Amino acid sequence: MRTSSLLGILAATALLTGNALADTKLRVFVGGSGQRPDLMRKLFDQYQAKHQGVTIESETGGATSELQRQYLSTVLNAKDSALDIYMVDIVNPAQYAGAGWLEPLNAYVGEPATALKSYLPAYASANVIDGKVAALPAFADAMFMYYRRDLLEKYKIAEPKTWDELAAAAKKIQAGEGNANLQGLSIQGAPIEGAVCTFLLPYWSQGKDFNDAGGKLTLDKAAAVKGLDQWLSMVDQGVIKKNVAEVKTPDTVNEFKAGQVVFAVNWGFAWDRFAEDKDSKVAGKVGVMPLPAVAGGKSATCIGGWQWAVSAFSKNKPEAAKLVQFLASPEASKLLAVEGSLLPTSAAVYADPDVLKAVPWLKDAAAVVSAGRSRPQSRDYGQVSDVIRTTTSAVLARTKKPDEGVSEIESRLRRVMR
Repeated sequence: MRTSSLLGILAATALLTGNALADTKLRVFVGGSGQRPDLMRKLFDQYQAKHQGVTIESETGGATSELQRQYLSTVLNAKDSALDIYMVDIVNPAQYAGAGWLEPLNAYVGEPATALKSYLPAYASANVIDGKVAALPAFADAMFMYYRRDLLEKYKIAEPKTWDELAAAAKKIQAGEGNANLQGLSIQGAPIEGAVCTFLLPYWSQGKDFNDAGGKLTLDKAAAVKGLDQWLSMVDQGVIKKNVAEVKTPDTVNEFKAGQVVFAVNWGFAWDRFAEDKDSKVAGKVGVMPLPAVAGGKSATCIGGWQWAVSAFSKNKPEAAKLVQFLASPEASKLLAVEGSLLPTSAAVYADPDVLKAVPWLKDAAAVVSAGRSRPQSRDYGQVSDVIRTTTSAVLARTKKPDEGVSEIESRLRRVMR
């Protein structure tokens, strides 16, 4: 073969390869407004600038994790290859892996011990299913105890370490303020996802596990009853309002923001609402602390957050896995924290000077998130969630007694979590 012909073939091959790269399009589902699609677009643009052959399209939808889960279930159940990457709630990797909807990432990122060593323990464990890396963390979240720092200072009260101490502090402040509308503590008791955490917070703080490493139910009924009794006792003391079984996440945010709550349990997004909303009456007056424990126990909180998964039906898995690695990197986490106050998933980013300058409260958030625990990982998480939240709400509404509710949770979930 003549040299000129060989060069022509090589040139043609290079051109075809270049066109193939130019045609690599990745479609990413980034969730709703709470997942900050605007910031994800910035990350996509950064990646595209460094990888000229890749085009990234984004898709949004679903105001809540439940609605997003319903949409993704429809798309993935149909084995639709249109989506290459999608964002899922921290409770979903086991469900999606069990359904065969996500691509295990070991072949692209290495074994779990290596690939996930830089992340906070709860995020490392939540994203490993049957020894495989099911997803990589996007950003963190957790249930925080917000409190009126100005009121605790006014009444010379230290941050309470137990729920009983919190109840006593709240009652002292309520009596001193003389405001009939001032709640001592706001938690979520409506049958929503937040009520799963409402059940788990006092239970975990007694040193109890809800399930073992394999996902099997390990419910300690006495501890679960004690946790629910703790909430009902605080209702009877006037610390928690009587219609707690109707309280949803936005209710807690809005009432605390209006100056009607001393202590409030809520997710990380609430900080910006308290600090930045024009109608906030508590801006500059809010503190964050670890959640109290049942007497004799240890603080525990419920983590949330979002993960990046590669679709099992993607036609661009290697390139999708590369993008996911970038999206889960410290570089990406820093941008999300600085520009969106989205919580990092690794301890190192919490200590970054630029992050702390932009979001000072993260110095207090780090300890809370580090001690966080994940809700039960189950291939049938939707059913697990439904049982816990509806039963917890019924107990708080006093249509079921605590021991009846716990027995119902055990009997219904023992068949699911085995």
